[in-house]
Amino acid sequence: MKLYKSDKIRFISGLIFIIIIYSWYYLFFITEDQSWMLLPKLTFHLIRFAVTIVVYFIGTFHLGKLKDSWMSTIWHLVHISGLIIITSMGLFDWFIFEISRNLKSFAHTIQEILISPVLYFAMGILNTSLKRDAKK
Repeated sequence: MKLYKSDKIRFISGLIFIIIIYSWYYLFFITEDQSWMLLPKLTFHLIRFAVTIVVYFIGTFHLGKLKDSWMSTIWHLVHISGLIIITSMGLFDWFIFEISRNLKSFAHTIQEILISPVLYFAMGILNTSLKRDAKK
């Protein structure tokens, strides 16, 4: 039972770190006054990419040590596929041709899914539910 408590603490600390990064990103870079619009386009894209990578590594660190390895596998699958999509769209936008507003909105939505604590939290709820069903 002690291992379960350490898994729970590890999971909750990962969730707290992701919530802090997510909140920091929105408080300083996506504000109503839109002062972030004064940043150069490349700088803003690098900040967005860095925040996504930081959230990915926090989740990898905290989920990778848990007893239930399937959560880490899903985390990697979702983040790596999402990062491939937004990176390829970003490289196309920067080096080949500017992408449409709809594709940019799609990339922002993918990035939002990747940095939001909702994915991490949903995996924890699913894991708890599966453990309860296995005990019955």
